[in-house]
Amino acid sequence: MEELFDCKTDERLAVLQDNLSRMAEVCSSGGIVSGFPACMSEGFANFGIGLIVCHIGKFDFTLSGRNYTASEGQTVFIPDGANFSVVRQSPDLSVSILVYKTDPIRYVLGTMVQSVRLYSLMLSEEHCVWATGDEEGLAQYISLIGEKQPQEDDFFAVNERKLLLLSLTYRLCTLFSKRFFESGSHDTRRTETFLKLIKLIDRHYMTERGVAFYADKLFLSPKYLSELSKSVCGYTVQELVFKAITRRAMSLLDSTNKTVAEISDEFNFPNPSSFGTFFKKQTGTTPQKYRDRV
Repeated sequence: MEELFDCKTDERLAVLQDNLSRMAEVCSSGGIVSGFPACMSEGFANFGIGLIVCHIGKFDFTLSGRNYTASEGQTVFIPDGANFSVVRQSPDLSVSILVYKTDPIRYVLGTMVQSVRLYSLMLSEEHCVWATGDEEGLAQYISLIGEKQPQEDDFFAVNERKLLLLSLTYRLCTLFSKRFFESGSHDTRRTETFLKLIKLIDRHYMTERGVAFYADKLFLSPKYLSELSKSVCGYTVQELVFKAITRRAMSLLDSTNKTVAEISDEFNFPNPSSFGTFFKKQTGTTPQKYRDRV
């Protein structure tokens, strides 16, 4: 049994090493492994949302130049762009590893992707490793996602994986939210207002594009709300709304047979030409050319 586990670990780590070196959209250990791929020991620049669940043993690592230790029952969160390196590990180590990009699910995730990025950045400074209480659940996601990429023409497998990533991302938002508000940061109120804004945009962007609508819902001035949004995530309220519309429009063009005129009506544009002008300004191409790109 031990030899079988070692064989499976070697196979999983080899696949994970290959996916990480190619910066694949999803890089998963596909289950429990007894070590790390070589790139994570040599120095790894993260390119997505990264997490490592420690099941047994412990390991020392550096994250953006600072030293940390992760032990049994803890999870390490690696923010996008951070430099990660394993320094040493105990002989009995067992971990589950996942790094994934949010691009494949951005159409469905919508503006909530801003939330998970925001939380991971805020928590990375002091709370990159902690016992979430949900280590078993996170490891189960990693196992279900699997180490191998499904074939592009396998419609059901591709979409099953996207749904698993979507569900995991919402789970992470829940964990990050709980941790952040328990930490009592001095920016809690501003962050809470921003998260309320994100939820409002997700609910109303199809019909409401004006900043005044969202400011009124939050009992704030449009100018203050846009300044708050810009300071928290780098985008104004108007830009967040436009991004939500663009993501949804791209999704409809990709996954439905609706005409450009029908999609234009769905977003309440005055005419298809107006929608086309908006879409080209946001993406650099027309709706029809975007649809015909494949």
